[in-house]
Amino acid sequence: MSSFRKSSVGGDPDFFFAEAAGLRWLGDAGAPVVEVLDVGPGFIELARLDAARPTVDGARALGGALARMHDAGVDGEKFGCPPADFAGQLFIGKRPMSSTQHSSWGEFYAVERVLPFVEIAVDAGSVRTDQLADIERACDLIAGGVFDDGEPPARIHGDLWNGNVFWTADGAVLIDPAAHGGHRETDLAMLELFGCPHLDAVLDGYQAQHRLRDGWRNRIALHQLHPLAVHAAGYGPGYGRALHEAAVRTVREINPSEGETRARG
Repeated sequence: MSSFRKSSVGGDPDFFFAEAAGLRWLGDAGAPVVEVLDVGPGFIELARLDAARPTVDGARALGGALARMHDAGVDGEKFGCPPADFAGQLFIGKRPMSSTQHSSWGEFYAVERVLPFVEIAVDAGSVRTDQLADIERACDLIAGGVFDDGEPPARIHGDLWNGNVFWTADGAVLIDPAAHGGHRETDLAMLELFGCPHLDAVLDGYQAQHRLRDGWRNRIALHQLHPLAVHAAGYGPGYGRALHEAAVRTVREINPSEGETRARG
């Protein structure tokens, strides 16, 4: 079998082990992930993938596989849990990511997935003080539980933008996860954020397996706060503005008049 090897010198010793653990965990739930051939300090060796054009059938199959992966759940029923049998540092991209666990999704999402990266973005000059006030207002609402819906933690990819969906002749293959126990809508919102070929077919395949709760489209901005905060931390004020806009839309879901006022401001 031909392979693809990634390596680094002087990085965190957990970096590639976290990637391997995430791929195996998602694969155990039936997700179409790239096969891990070997992993060690400073490297990971993966099965080589040959690119092909995305197809509607492949997109629909991906949606069904994502639903089954999410439904596999997590051990311990806590949000933020790492892949099974992995106790090291998690990452999203090259940035460290918390594995602190919470019983409440909203508290977990605001405290562990949004605010830590917002702080970095503020220090980098990507988020202004006035924008920060609105982002923190959204996070206060989220942490307070207004979006908690009783769904158990899902087994999510965690960094499911289009660049981490590799299309082959046999269908889509997932790569480079930031896998953890989260909310299933987060993966789908990230696919929407950066675009995905045949996204409507992905969603059709997903809903044929497990219907999304009513109003899920209105919560897309909420679930995009995490990836936008990560990008604002590293890629400038453009993402800071997008993060702020998503925060305003999130507040508007709870208090339409407040959201409109802040949007005009």
